[in-house]
Amino acid sequence: MKTVSSWIERKLFLKVSPTKTKVVRPSNSSFLGFTFWKNGDKWTVRPLKDRREKLIKKLKEVLIRKQASAKPLGYTFTKVNQIVTGWINYFRIGKMKMFMDEFGQWLRHKVRVIIVKQWKKPPTIYKNLNIINKKMKCGFSDEDIYMFANSHLGLYRKVGLSGYNYLLSPKVLAMPNMKEGRPGLVDPLEYYLKQKSKLT
Repeated sequence: MKTVSSWIERKLFLKVSPTKTKVVRPSNSSFLGFTFWKNGDKWTVRPLKDRREKLIKKLKEVLIRKQASAKPLGYTFTKVNQIVTGWINYFRIGKMKMFMDEFGQWLRHKVRVIIVKQWKKPPTIYKNLNIINKKMKCGFSDEDIYMFANSHLGLYRKVGLSGYNYLLSPKVLAMPNMKEGRPGLVDPLEYYLKQKSKLT
């Protein structure tokens, strides 16, 4: 530390703050929310773990089931999109494809729970799932849809069923509803890859 500080001050004529400066391995360092890691023979950056946790915590506050289900989906989707796209735009230079994939699955599950909670009763859930099934040509029978709608599982577990994942797919959630003034839900992985490609 003493040698590095001396060199910086003598050769670069910069003032080194002893409280803010440290000498560590790149993988143990942090800078503007990023840390460094070696990928093969190249060094790259990725968001710090606490920044990823902060993103999830912020979205959990927006997606509190009781509060979010009482608001229009348009408001919730807009708020979620603003948080997700803003975070990705800042950290897009980082390597985080796997995190974006897992994060997107978690986000869509939380959103599906809110949607189904807004539908409330099994007959309404059955009706809306049937509409999506026919419109998107998903191929489920009426019996399948009835089974999904009348499952006795808790809401969080019920929405994790493959039928809900297939019917309320990323493609369906990404479709805007102009009648309700609702934007489509951003796909974190897709948006990240799009922004990343602009850098190359």
